[in-house]
Amino acid sequence: MAQVTIRHLNKQFDQIDAVKDVNINIHDKEFVVLVGPSGCGKTTTLRMIAGLESITSGKIMIGDVIVNELPPMDRDIAMVFQNYALYPHMSVYDNMAFGLKMRGLDRAEIAKRVRGAAEILGIQDHLTRKPRQLSGGQQQRVALGRAIVRSPQVFLFDEPLSNLDASLRVQMRVELKKIHDRLGTTAIYVTHDQVEAMTLGDRVVVMKDGVVQQMGEPLELYNAPANRFVAGFIGSPGMNFATVRLGEAEGALWVENEAIRIKVPSQIATRLRGHMDEWAVLGIRPKDLRVASNTDTADLSFEVEIEVVEKLGSEILLDVRAGASAMVAAVEPTIRAKVHDRLRLAVDVNRLHFFDHRSGVAI
Repeated sequence: MAQVTIRHLNKQFDQIDAVKDVNINIHDKEFVVLVGPSGCGKTTTLRMIAGLESITSGKIMIGDVIVNELPPMDRDIAMVFQNYALYPHMSVYDNMAFGLKMRGLDRAEIAKRVRGAAEILGIQDHLTRKPRQLSGGQQQRVALGRAIVRSPQVFLFDEPLSNLDASLRVQMRVELKKIHDRLGTTAIYVTHDQVEAMTLGDRVVVMKDGVVQQMGEPLELYNAPANRFVAGFIGSPGMNFATVRLGEAEGALWVENEAIRIKVPSQIATRLRGHMDEWAVLGIRPKDLRVASNTDTADLSFEVEIEVVEKLGSEILLDVRAGASAMVAAVEPTIRAKVHDRLRLAVDVNRLHFFDHRSGVAI
């Protein structure tokens, strides 16, 4: 079993906490993504799993073995780096075979593994070339191949696609997912790109300031974020936020500020009763906003002024302002709108999110 267990993991650099009390269970054959902004501790966590960074305190287990004191070569892991780390003077074949030769495998077994990995990756016709003769995407495949031939218990990926152009990154994301499904090996992947995290991960770990903010399946993070940070980080474009006051009127619960007044559905109002007459943060996904029609009532919509119009083909993004709140609405591509227009946006009130005004925790 290639289960990875992380318990109370901490890392300090000069009295600064880079990783704080991280606890993660990664199941056998699972693809888990660590995601967060620069400096959040995701790469440091990965390097501690790999044995490239010492642990201040805590425990890391691969299978049933505590690996805290084991050198990287004895952890049965393979790591793919951001910069590929290929030997420029060696052929593709020799780059992929190098680690196996160091382990003393015979030539026939090495050839079998290298050619098998090359076929999986579609680089079987490039085995005699040098890295400089390959495109960025092909070099990344060689780096992946070097990891695959080792048949490790765990694959570790440190932002392996960040050096590729946008279209190739999309293509390689698909290829990585196919390769993982085919090999069935546990994988831990680090990225700062939340779209990459959502599309690749069976589960996603969101980190900030060295602390795990939430771990769950991609749609769980999107639909039920644990706090305002996760809500704003997961989803593209990010969630809109507005500071509002919760209050009762006309037998219903309302949220309002100087520009917004929305009636809250009863099923949501129930969990907000304990925050009556308090300030809170209202969260609305851009896709849950649309240009209001004649049938949309005033209690489910609010007026905005358009500041930017982004025509993306499949949709239009409207950057708007409602009082002090800047928002983005993802609307139908047929909508005709221009800068400085004023219009009403209707909201899907069943998909409203609320967060504590001070702590940012979901309520």
